[in-house]
Amino acid sequence: MNPETFAVVKSDIYMKSTDGRDAENIFFGSTLSNDRHASRQFDYQITNPPYGKDWKRDEDAVRAEHERGTAGRFGPGLPRISDGQVLFLLHMLAHMKEPEQGGARVAIIMNGSPLFTGDAGSGESEIRRWILENDWLEALIALPEQLFYNTGIATYVWVLTNRKSPKRRGKVQLIDATSSWIPMRKSLGDKRREIPREKAEEILTLLRTFEESEHVKIFPTTHLGFRKITVERPLRLNFQASPERIARLEKERAFEALAQSKKKGAAGAKEQAEGRAQQEEIRKLLRTLPGSPYKDRDEFERILTAATRKAGVMLPAPIQKAILSALSERDDTAEICRDNKGQPEPDPDLRDTESVPLAESIEAFFEREVKPHVPDAWIDTGKRDQKDGQVGVVGYEINFNRYFYRYTPPRPLEEIEADIRGIEKDIMRMLAEVTGGTPGKS
Repeated sequence: MNPETFAVVKSDIYMKSTDGRDAENIFFGSTLSNDRHASRQFDYQITNPPYGKDWKRDEDAVRAEHERGTAGRFGPGLPRISDGQVLFLLHMLAHMKEPEQGGARVAIIMNGSPLFTGDAGSGESEIRRWILENDWLEALIALPEQLFYNTGIATYVWVLTNRKSPKRRGKVQLIDATSSWIPMRKSLGDKRREIPREKAEEILTLLRTFEESEHVKIFPTTHLGFRKITVERPLRLNFQASPERIARLEKERAFEALAQSKKKGAAGAKEQAEGRAQQEEIRKLLRTLPGSPYKDRDEFERILTAATRKAGVMLPAPIQKAILSALSERDDTAEICRDNKGQPEPDPDLRDTESVPLAESIEAFFEREVKPHVPDAWIDTGKRDQKDGQVGVVGYEINFNRYFYRYTPPRPLEEIEADIRGIEKDIMRMLAEVTGGTPGKS
């Protein structure tokens, strides 16, 4: 989409091709907003899209195409606006030949972000889900760092196809090729390493043989997915009409609003005065309540209701809610607060989430991993996946480092101590040389 780059590329292809037909396939414009190959499907595609480049310039066109669903290239989801590299992946998948026409293979090189960025239900996760549930991801190859002129970050080759062989169906091959490099004789910017042909052949051999080894892991596609469930715990509060808690009421929005008016002039002033008088009535009412803490909300509400009737004070629902909020504090020893149906109310501050592997029952996971630690917890069954309707939001991520992590035990303490003593002796020797004294003496 840069005019100068377009001109250089096209002229370069003209010089390299015999009849110029290849150069005629080079078009000017943005791939994301103006698909110049919209009517074509391909057997093979390979690309190295820009890493971490935002797609603000193409946002209107990309979002419009996303709204078209399966009729457009970006129906499965949209990544965050700051990184559009997976949009290039979706573009390529939209141009694969159909399996009945022989199918297609795609290779795209990206940084680590598309592997795990985005929580369950996000655009990135939904794109990974779409790819894996369609069983298009054949392999992921982790390349060495420092391979590129303008960045030294880790990169990964995604190999995708819609014509998997029978032995590869339902599986994903992960290849760790991070050690397959040699140093360059002379660095080019951030590029300090290269992959020689023999090591490239070794990587391809690992890809072809499809066998697990030190550098190869093979997983079912479902192994990379999970259900994010919401775990709730009950709200437990105590209530006390102490001076400190009554003072909190002044900051409650509903209580503050009593002394405010949208009217102007004398009418507004009168309404504000009436509101301030009502505030003072409420303060006096609360000071009459017993000062001891109550650990049962229902009991405290009964006492508050009796006191308001006796004092002849009206408490609208928002004001009563503000009073309960101001006079309450969380208390693990208090009774559980329940709603009108007698069900426990969740405590937002104690709300948590758990990622349950797709292959495992969420009930079995919950009983094993959560219940022993928080017996009063429960799963919020209202949080369901939009696509399959089951409890928990489905997400997919590929944590490459987790699968190839190798634990290196720390050195023995004795060895570390010996090194420290040796360094101390060297320091004392150098000081003695400077001062002309005897090593070890001051």
